[in-house]
Amino acid sequence: MNFSTVHLFGFFATIMIVFAVGIYSARKVKSAESFSLGGRSAGPAIVLGTIAGTIIGGSATIGTTQFAYSVGLSAWWYTLGAGISFLIMGIFYARPLRKTGLETISQYLVLNYGRPMGPLTSVISSVGIFFSLVASGLSAIHLLTTLFGFTPWQAAVITVFLVAVYVFWGGMQGTGLSGLIKIAIIYVTLFTAGWYAFQSLQQLPSLETAFPSPMWFSLVGDMWGSLGNVFSLIVGIVCTQTYIQAIFAARDSQTALIGTCTAAVITIPVGLPAVAIGMFMRVNYPDILPIDALPLYMMHHMPAWLGGIGLAGLLISVVGSIAGLLLGVSTMVARDIFCGVYGVSDNRRLLWINRTTIVVVAFCAMLTALANMQSFVLTWNYLSMALRGAGVFLPLTLAVFLPGVLKKKWAISSMVVSTLFAITGYSLLSFSVNPLFAGLTVSLLIILVGNCFSWFSQRKHIFE
Repeated sequence: MNFSTVHLFGFFATIMIVFAVGIYSARKVKSAESFSLGGRSAGPAIVLGTIAGTIIGGSATIGTTQFAYSVGLSAWWYTLGAGISFLIMGIFYARPLRKTGLETISQYLVLNYGRPMGPLTSVISSVGIFFSLVASGLSAIHLLTTLFGFTPWQAAVITVFLVAVYVFWGGMQGTGLSGLIKIAIIYVTLFTAGWYAFQSLQQLPSLETAFPSPMWFSLVGDMWGSLGNVFSLIVGIVCTQTYIQAIFAARDSQTALIGTCTAAVITIPVGLPAVAIGMFMRVNYPDILPIDALPLYMMHHMPAWLGGIGLAGLLISVVGSIAGLLLGVSTMVARDIFCGVYGVSDNRRLLWINRTTIVVVAFCAMLTALANMQSFVLTWNYLSMALRGAGVFLPLTLAVFLPGVLKKKWAISSMVVSTLFAITGYSLLSFSVNPLFAGLTVSLLIILVGNCFSWFSQRKHIFE
């Protein structure tokens, strides 16, 4: 695609403003805690910016449009399910988690199940998050190659550089502030584009001719597949360090609740304009790569100045999503592995471990994306959510609402076995069922067996 001068001005002006905010935020970062939690003084806006700025990324925009190009309305489930997840997290999980004053999800599980849960949870959560990084990496690489003609390798390196600038120095504060600007840009440009696409679809002589199958306009689509994906989102988001980290960073429980629920309200409608654009491009450009549908629409069907801003918004949304997820991974690696296992306590060293982890994991995710360039973005994200939640969700939920019910050894067994079952079942045995359902089933069985065994042991001890 060829940029006009107006496109270029809107694009680069927007990029410079957002990244300047991230760099400016670095002045407040003096320690590992201020990097990962912003001093635990975040207001609702920073909590909102971190959560919504992370979820409204490549999957919510480019990935949803790609999926809508192929299946229609049911592509909306990604942002709809994410919004439902944040409501559940805000209403039920925010208050008990924030009251602990901790920093990672692993530390919370350590309080309930002992020290081995720290590194174990960090590794499992990081592996799950890694697949979401691959999903956003696919979006970023395709976007940069489409817009500027870079080779995939060049696009991958540029993405890592942009991610480093976005989050490397400013941490939580930079991610939250940049996330707020990103959300504003996406809302203005994506909803304007979606409205024009919707109007154009209405003007078609016959929607039934363009989309002969009723499945195109069915939100349910493949019912079991859709329900499985939504449940994966709910479980996976509740178990994701980045979103829980935003709750830990809030100044108090009420702030965490307001920020999380506001993020839910903002996230839910984002998928609708993406769906309209995907279906419009299906009718008018049936031979393009589906993943290119959204950037091509913004280039050719929007005013040049707004299209340039919108394309910058897409790039920022992808980079911001990667940055937010990497912030969660780097915090777990620094706090739960280097500090918890190896005893590193110096704040300056932990700060640089945080930053180094961001760059290393970003490069690994880009390499995986380069090896899977033709895959669907949302497929990676749904798999990511499933693997994050398969082993962590039930032990975490029991720790929040029924502390002390699940014994340490059964919590550890449940997490390890169910996660391995979900991964091997999906990758080696080609299970036709969602890996989340397989993992949760095994996790629940182990918990039930463990509780029954503990109950019988207690009864036997009483009678003796």
